Amino acid sequence: MKYLSLRSVLFLSAPFAFVLFALAFTGCVQDVENHEKSGIAISFDDHFIDEWYALRPLFQKYQAKVTFFITCPDSLSKDEISKLKQLEKDGHEIGFHSTNHGKSTELIGAFGPAKYAEMELEPGMKYMAAAGFKPRSYAHPGGNHNDQVDSVLFANGFKMLRDVAVSRRQLFGYQIYALAPRLMNWIYYSFDGEKNVDALLIDTDAGLSNAEMNEAIGKAKNTNTTLMLFGHEPLYKAPENGEYGFSVAFLEKILKEANRQKLKFYTMSELVETK
Repeated sequence: MKYLSLRSVLFLSAPFAFVLFALAFTGCVQDVENHEKSGIAISFDDHFIDEWYALRPLFQKYQAKVTFFITCPDSLSKDEISKLKQLEKDGHEIGFHSTNHGKSTELIGAFGPAKYAEMELEPGMKYMAAAGFKPRSYAHPGGNHNDQVDSVLFANGFKMLRDVAVSRRQLFGYQIYALAPRLMNWIYYSFDGEKNVDALLIDTDAGLSNAEMNEAIGKAKNTNTTLMLFGHEPLYKAPENGEYGFSVAFLEKILKEANRQKLKFYTMSELVETK
């Protein structure tokens, strides 16, 4: 996970601050004539199948396609499998998010690569295959991974690995770092064949504003790149009782602005497959 601490943001040296300003400014004006590939790639993690399926009318309204990363596939019901197949038929991608949502670095450190694959990849992929799905992209649970984990995932056939990026965090009620999404170059895909990517968290606790998202979408448009975002459970009111997820109203504003700026919608595996 890549971020700057709030202390670093407040006390940036003058030369570095100027570089950040220059990056932000040039990101808004360069390559304004070339928008051929500019887009947005949105993905959702965990096992909120019914809640995601309820968003079908919203996706259809904006002609959006997204990626759903499934964890704990052993518990998929027949109804959930049917809904995922319909979502896939709609043009969305069904990805994989591990068998048990374990901490990959701890598992591979304790048991080695072969046992890690046996515990967290192979069982879940068998359940996915039995349900009729062949995931090509993988989202790291909690953004937890290292080079050794990645090598095992690629060896098991995944074409794209998605990590986690966060713009804002709080600890004990205090904000400990903040960085505007337009400055986070790693959340924009430049169609260079990169297979390890970072998507920005849009859940409510990320504290993102509509203005920041509009600027981020504008940067993708102006730089001919794709903005990568992700969330968890769709929420229609403030989270309660341990809920974690994104505001559906906020998601619609993102989809509406992406449409207004004529961005393409990509699934995660499409990014690495687009030349």
